[in-house]
Amino acid sequence: MPKPIIAIVGRPNVGKSMLFNKIIGKRLSIVEDTPGVTRDRIYGESDWCGRSFTLVDTGGIEPRTDNQILEFMRDQARTAIETATVIVFLTDIRTGLTASDQEVAAMLLRSGKPIVLAVNKMDSTGAPDPDFYEFYNLGMGDPIAVSAVHGHGTGDLLDACLQYFPPEDEEEEEDSAIKVAVIGKPNAGKSSLVNKILGEERVIVSDVAGTTRDAIDSRFENDKGKFIFIDTAGLRRKSKVEEAIEKYSVLRATMAIERADVCLIMIDAMEGVTEQDTKVAGLAHEAGKASIIVVNKWDLVEKDGKTMDHMREDIRKALSFMTYAPILFISAKTGQRVDRLFELIDYVSNQASTRITTGMLNDVLADAQTRVQPPTDKGRRLKIYYMTQVGIRPPHYVIFCNDARLFHFSYQRYIENCIRSTFGLEGTPVRISVRQKGDKEV
Repeated sequence: MPKPIIAIVGRPNVGKSMLFNKIIGKRLSIVEDTPGVTRDRIYGESDWCGRSFTLVDTGGIEPRTDNQILEFMRDQARTAIETATVIVFLTDIRTGLTASDQEVAAMLLRSGKPIVLAVNKMDSTGAPDPDFYEFYNLGMGDPIAVSAVHGHGTGDLLDACLQYFPPEDEEEEEDSAIKVAVIGKPNAGKSSLVNKILGEERVIVSDVAGTTRDAIDSRFENDKGKFIFIDTAGLRRKSKVEEAIEKYSVLRATMAIERADVCLIMIDAMEGVTEQDTKVAGLAHEAGKASIIVVNKWDLVEKDGKTMDHMREDIRKALSFMTYAPILFISAKTGQRVDRLFELIDYVSNQASTRITTGMLNDVLADAQTRVQPPTDKGRRLKIYYMTQVGIRPPHYVIFCNDARLFHFSYQRYIENCIRSTFGLEGTPVRISVRQKGDKEV
């Protein structure tokens, strides 16, 4: 079975995200003093007393609301409750016990899941606030006083959760899965694609730009392998990033790219490649990630026999630095060609992990120099001694020569093209470092 799951649940603005961040030890969940900031379920990994677990931060539950986004948040929280091993019901000492707390408590009790009641914002030490005792009225046993800001009581809280974990010998090691970041500008269809793959409303889908503000992990397995899809907030132009919340979302998407094995760069077929698309793709390229360019909403495009070829040509021109990335035309709405994604993801992931022996690399290098002589400058010719691979994801090669200043960028590109034409390496960037006598890297 997978790791135990602790879901933090409560009405909006009681400090769920701050408690989440305190426990996992990093700012993964957006913390902002605005109700409704955390809209989706946010996952993080942590451990306590030698036991690893997954922590889930949820959007606040408003038991009665006509607001569409708040309804989405409530549904997402319910999904988190269904999958949780144990639920932390977080309340707020400053507002006291509210009618909304009682309604959320009734909903949690109906779930039949183990519940640990926590009262947040108990920031001062010493005798507890007299209002603390009114939370006994929820009928959930002894409440635990915590301070998400200072970390007081979090150990007691995790101790209480630990007693509901299954015996350790029932857990099994988590299998390696390919981490796939779904990136692109807002409304390109990222969440729709993830939902189509998972077959459930895992990520909030709305035609309101900016609905997905956090990077969300979703696990999926089929006959092609195991995958973790990371749906990210759409990356906007910086001039439009005005709210602090949006700034965190851009940072979060960048972090998602960093921890991904493969990036799906979503392009809106109706708009073509925009300036913002080139910036999004550039982030993946600079991070050295294997990438696939996914053209979505292909079902909405009026086509003739050459429409796809023309679109492919336009993409290659606009994203000239990513000629290695395969292009797939899909419709997240209808599911057209979505199945082909898995094979491509597995393929480019393997390509990024390719290791080539030093002997084979130097055979290619010798052939390349025979066909195109190394450059010269003021009578001094570049001499290349040998090449070796020093890393993967992306493949990284070091070339040793007599004078790195003579190794012009265009000749580096030529060597890279020779490597690609021999070994493929489709879907992955390639890194080449040049070193000269004295082992000085340039």
